[in-house]
Amino acid sequence: MSPEVEFVEQLVQVITREVLIALNEQERFDAHPEGDHCTEECAEGICVRTCYDRVGRVVSAGAQRVTSSLGGVPDDPSLARLVDHTLLKPDATHDQIAQLCYEARKYEFASVCVNPTHVKLCAELLRGSPVKVCTVIGFPLGATSTPVKVYETETAIRDGATEIDMVINVGALKAKDFDLVAQDIDEVVRVAHAAGAIVKVIIETSLLEQDEKVTACLLSKEAGADFVKTSTGFSGGGATAEDIALMRRVVGPEIGVKASGGVKSYEDARSMVEAGATRLGASAGVKIVQGEREANGFKSPALAPAAEQAY
Repeated sequence: MSPEVEFVEQLVQVITREVLIALNEQERFDAHPEGDHCTEECAEGICVRTCYDRVGRVVSAGAQRVTSSLGGVPDDPSLARLVDHTLLKPDATHDQIAQLCYEARKYEFASVCVNPTHVKLCAELLRGSPVKVCTVIGFPLGATSTPVKVYETETAIRDGATEIDMVINVGALKAKDFDLVAQDIDEVVRVAHAAGAIVKVIIETSLLEQDEKVTACLLSKEAGADFVKTSTGFSGGGATAEDIALMRRVVGPEIGVKASGGVKSYEDARSMVEAGATRLGASAGVKIVQGEREANGFKSPALAPAAEQAY
């Protein structure tokens, strides 16, 4: 081989190597541009890695099997202070919403949880009380787009809501489009937290396999949500003690777990709290509190007909 040909081949090798290095560096930059923040959350044999850029947009998220264990269960013995007194029926009237707020004041529930159209009325009726106004976003399917959920959140907060219960994009989660699910949660959390409101992420456990429940909880925690919540109550299933225990193990003690759907009695509520719930979504809040009082030796009067109308 002549010296000229050998030199050309060496030059080609050097150029090829430099091009491959440059391409590799570009791929790394495209995946995680300057200013990105990536974290990995693990629980129940699953890890979710999520990356956010400087403005909080989700760049990527994925799940893989690992081994992990997490967190304990915070304890709060006061059931009334854990109850989101709920009325989400589509035919709820202003009178029924007013009754809901009256009961929430009387029993000092944590919040009332209503559809967005009733937020302004509840904020007026509960002004000056410690009871918060909670509303639902993307409810009940979670299938609206992220910009729509953000707009709903902004409007609800403007009307007086200080707690936001958003439904995840369940279909995207089941399709393993974790990027979309995480961005959906992140955008609502960003808007809510900027206004001082808290976010509870409804993962709709009745539609999910166990690994999907774990992934949904990890994505919610990484996005900065304040709670993960079991159910809307509109998808054929509600909270179970097993799901609450799983969710608590996954998120650890750092954020709340809300049991919602099918919590109808003091016994139901107590079992959820013992499993790790720190908030209870229930339309039967008055019945739960009266059941607790009776269990502790205090006789409660029967529910008045007006109170029963609120459920």
